[in-house]
Amino acid sequence: MWAGGDLAYVRGQEHAKKTMGVAAAEGHNLLMSGPPGSGETFLACSLLSILPTMSSSESLKLTEIYSVAGLLPSDTPLIMHRPFRAWHYTISHAGLVRGGRLPHPGEVTLSYRRVLLLDELPEFGHIVLEVLRKPLEDRAVTISQAQGSVTFPANFMLVAAMNPCYCSYYGDPKKRCTCSYSMVTKYRKRISGPLLDCIDIFVEVPRVEYNDLTGEALGEESSVVRQRVGKASERQRQRFVGTGIRSNADMGPAEVREHCKLDNAAQGLAKAAMEQLHLSARAFHRTLKLSRTIADLADAEEIGVAHVAEAVQYRPKRQG
Repeated sequence: MWAGGDLAYVRGQEHAKKTMGVAAAEGHNLLMSGPPGSGETFLACSLLSILPTMSSSESLKLTEIYSVAGLLPSDTPLIMHRPFRAWHYTISHAGLVRGGRLPHPGEVTLSYRRVLLLDELPEFGHIVLEVLRKPLEDRAVTISQAQGSVTFPANFMLVAAMNPCYCSYYGDPKKRCTCSYSMVTKYRKRISGPLLDCIDIFVEVPRVEYNDLTGEALGEESSVVRQRVGKASERQRQRFVGTGIRSNADMGPAEVREHCKLDNAAQGLAKAAMEQLHLSARAFHRTLKLSRTIADLADAEEIGVAHVAEAVQYRPKRQG
């Protein structure tokens, strides 16, 4: 699939474009929802244009993975660019983790340190989605066989897209949705709660209006966004020197406790959000890590109430 377009050419969708920058710095899982033609796929493909430069250790690890998989081009001794892998919902769970008589890296490993795009997420099989959940939690995938087991890295950024319902127009202001409320609920429940807990950012991508499509002005260029993302990424690398952690998204409970301290106002907002949105412990920690990234993008040492408020708005709205 084509990837790497400039965000400046994405018409409208200013909120979604801002979200791309937050997700890119550093590796927060993202789920976009909108009607057909609203631009989710173009936005996802544009992520490559704003991702921070790979470190030398990341390049070496990625080159090793592609060499083991037999996918390293003969004229490419070292992979310098981040991978962008996109798969249709017909992919099998074996394709994601790549078992077999001689285990090889699957898509969750080939997407190491960046983007695995899954379009039409609810259409993926239940087994496939549940297989995906474990690598998202553990950042690794273990394939066990009678002869033994092998573990591959699976530290990737999941970018998923979906329609809001079966007919694709739930909530659309101009085209009437033909689904009943129970059908909408059934469609969304095809993605399990534990898998949704592994996603940091939920964003609605609405229909693009005529004036946005025909206007002359371009949006913020990817090069500008990438500079901002790069500074936030470097701040994270300095924060975690010597820990084996590379980004805010990789923090465990101990690191969250140390680096995601909130002032009184921010604590009050976080508590209210946890109660009103019924956040699990995992989802709450992901919100705190996202708040840390938003503060990094703002070049702020402390996480303030504005950073928590922005992180909370990226949580999904309760249904019913």
